[in-house]
Amino acid sequence: MQFTDSHCHLDDIVFREQLPSLLAQCAKLAINRIIVPAISPDNFDNVLTIAKRYHNKPIQLHACLGIHPWFLDGLNNVHLEQLTAKVTLEKSNIIAIGETGIDGANIKRSDEPIKELAKQQHFFDCQLNLAKQNDLPVIIHHRQSHQYIVPMLKQYKLARSGVIHGFSGSYQQAKDYLDLGFKLGIGSTITYSRAKKTINTVKRLPLESLVLETDAPSMPLSPEVMGTEVKSKEFMAKEAISQEVATNSPINLIKIFNVLTTIRTESSEEIAEQLEHNIEQVFFT
Repeated sequence: MQFTDSHCHLDDIVFREQLPSLLAQCAKLAINRIIVPAISPDNFDNVLTIAKRYHNKPIQLHACLGIHPWFLDGLNNVHLEQLTAKVTLEKSNIIAIGETGIDGANIKRSDEPIKELAKQQHFFDCQLNLAKQNDLPVIIHHRQSHQYIVPMLKQYKLARSGVIHGFSGSYQQAKDYLDLGFKLGIGSTITYSRAKKTINTVKRLPLESLVLETDAPSMPLSPEVMGTEVKSKEFMAKEAISQEVATNSPINLIKIFNVLTTIRTESSEEIAEQLEHNIEQVFFT
């Protein structure tokens, strides 16, 4: 069995010192590909550099370029022009536009929610257009924003579609994305027993609609799934990893996969094979 982490921020500082050893651990676990999305103009070059420097050393790393809705403060159309120029320059070195999207929680917290929504929609709209112009899939951040995202996706009707990152929602919400050709990124949410709505949705969905992700170093797995081994100093010393990396890293993709196998009725081999086929379909065909 082979695995792909469809969403991991390997350029994060917590991975910097240990990246070669971490990638070696991934290879041992048959995690053969990691997709690395950007989040702002500040990290475009870091994401590209890591993907180029470590590609096939010993696993495949694939870069994506985009602007995350959390990081729009101080940004304007000049930065969207920078993104467009960078995508044009690096098109042969990226596989998607992302991470982009709309975050409803940030809108609600804003002092000017109408203005915040308009700005997020503008940046998302421009990036959907960029994906369409370049025939690239898109990696979409969503949180309390289904009602904003779906109409925009219907408007663009992207031929390559993409992935709804960190999906956590109802079956009907999932169906809306699947009807538009998107895959759903399944990560740490399913490791929490309290996430019954998402777990029941993942149980009902066609296996053809799912891809795996860690979103590392964000989105830690549940303590019950992580167990005590990663908390022990002995384990961390043996594996040469820090507490931050132990909290969530691409090596935890296997734990997420194991949880998924308990939710689904198919065999582990069938699930793994289909998940890789789904990745191929979105990013590599």
